[in-house]
Amino acid sequence: MPPRKGKPKRRTLMQILRGVRRRARRLAGRVRRAQQRSLQLRVVTSTLVISVTVVAVLGFFLMQQFTTTVVQGRVAAAGKDALADRTAIVGQLNEQTADPDDQGAGGSGDPRQSATDLPIDRAATALANRAGESSRYTVIIRNLTIPGAYRATNEIDPRSIPTKLEHDLRDAEPNEPIPQLTSSLYHIGDPEPQPGLVIGVRVDNGYEIFHFFPLTEEAELLSSVRQALVVVGIALVLLLAAIASLVTRQVVTPVRLARQAAERLAAGRLEERLQVRGEDDLARLAASFNEMAANLALKIHQLEELSQVQRQFVSDVSHELRTPLTTVRMAADLLYEAREGFDASAARAAELMQAQLERFESMLADLLEISRYDAGAATLDIDSVDVRNVVLRAVADSEALGEKQGTRFDLRLPSEPCMAEIDSRRVERILRNLLFNAIEHGEGKEIVVTVGADRDAVAVAVRDHGVGLRPGEENMVFDRFWRADPSRARTIGGTGLGLAISREDAMLHGGWLQAWGSPGEGSQFRLSLPRAAGSELKGSPLSLVPPEIEMRRTWRGHVTPALTAGPGDRVLDGGVS
Repeated sequence: MPPRKGKPKRRTLMQILRGVRRRARRLAGRVRRAQQRSLQLRVVTSTLVISVTVVAVLGFFLMQQFTTTVVQGRVAAAGKDALADRTAIVGQLNEQTADPDDQGAGGSGDPRQSATDLPIDRAATALANRAGESSRYTVIIRNLTIPGAYRATNEIDPRSIPTKLEHDLRDAEPNEPIPQLTSSLYHIGDPEPQPGLVIGVRVDNGYEIFHFFPLTEEAELLSSVRQALVVVGIALVLLLAAIASLVTRQVVTPVRLARQAAERLAAGRLEERLQVRGEDDLARLAASFNEMAANLALKIHQLEELSQVQRQFVSDVSHELRTPLTTVRMAADLLYEAREGFDASAARAAELMQAQLERFESMLADLLEISRYDAGAATLDIDSVDVRNVVLRAVADSEALGEKQGTRFDLRLPSEPCMAEIDSRRVERILRNLLFNAIEHGEGKEIVVTVGADRDAVAVAVRDHGVGLRPGEENMVFDRFWRADPSRARTIGGTGLGLAISREDAMLHGGWLQAWGSPGEGSQFRLSLPRAAGSELKGSPLSLVPPEIEMRRTWRGHVTPALTAGPGDRVLDGGVS
């Protein structure tokens, strides 16, 4: 038996509306991004909006003026016809009724049109003859002394009399015509109303005369004019948008070419130039850009030559200094070993010379290493090792210096191996430099060393509780020979190149070396390396900001900024990772 299919879920109206809103927001976001990215689109859109507004206002004004002119002309002509008719029939209406028992003579057969006076019949007949065609105008004569008594020409329905006009006639003076536009002129046998003009007047002898002038032709004329204005307005708006697009394109295209050339120039293609056409402002801009590019290329070439000379000079001097340094080192060792036979001042001089020679040798080695990085000659000796063992060796090398400064190490290592393909010698040197830096600036407080790992990366964080770093110093700390406080002497004899070399070693592995610090809260340096050599590092298993700082700031309701986040860093619980 085949399995029964479940009934499909019917989407509710709220779900459909939410889906429509989401799509509308996405569409609005795309349009907004397109406008932000395109100057031409912004100019054309602005021109289109302004043009639509101007054309709409102008069209509305013209339509109002045209409608007023047509209606006023029709009202004036209708007023003349109504006045002439009233003058012609007032005498007939003033005549006395010949036979009070004569019902409906000359009427239309409608009981409501029954009357007892023949003058109203003669007056209606006279008005019908004066009007001629029924399309010109029609008339209703109503006897106020007999309720419901009226005469109409050309089958006009009394429903056509506006209620407001009837009220106005009651309050108006006799023989004072009152015009009113209406959209409801009804004829007997025709259920569809027509637009028209009604002119009503109350005469002295108890009659009301209503003239009905159809405005069908005028309405058709106004509709045609309205359609013409809409068509012309749309065409004008599109034409203005096309003109704005063409004009803007003439300006935007050279700017876009200049932007593309600038991007290629920034990418290192120093031979990039723009074509100069004409002598206008854009042509002068292209010429200035070409001149700037040429000068920039010349300066960069000069700086490259100078940098090459400096690197070569440092390398040559470092190599040349090794031979005399070896000789001086041998003599200093002899003097240091025989210092017990010297007097106090000579023995102290031998000790100082020994210490400074060791520092000089360390600086010379660092200079040679830096020159290899500058020359692009540094290479890695990759091997799969357990990062925990590398950390233990670096800590063991730093314990003697830590004991001298009164510093204790707190190791937080995972229980499982953290294997990674790295150059253990260079990584161990990075960790020694980080530990020496933490000892020097940790003010004798505990140093925490944490190792973390995930599927793609390993990380080591060195945390001290010393003076910390001020805002903006997180990147400057890796500059060569940089010190946060120039007046502060180096207590452990560093060369000022350790962190700079450490960053170069980390970048050589495809990893990151980052720093976090806060005055009074210490600092933390984090080394992140990919597990597989040559793979791209997308994140770090350890947070750059210490966990206790994160918890404290979260508890206080502060927002932790992502400090010195490297490329591809993830943000975990408010911290950079």
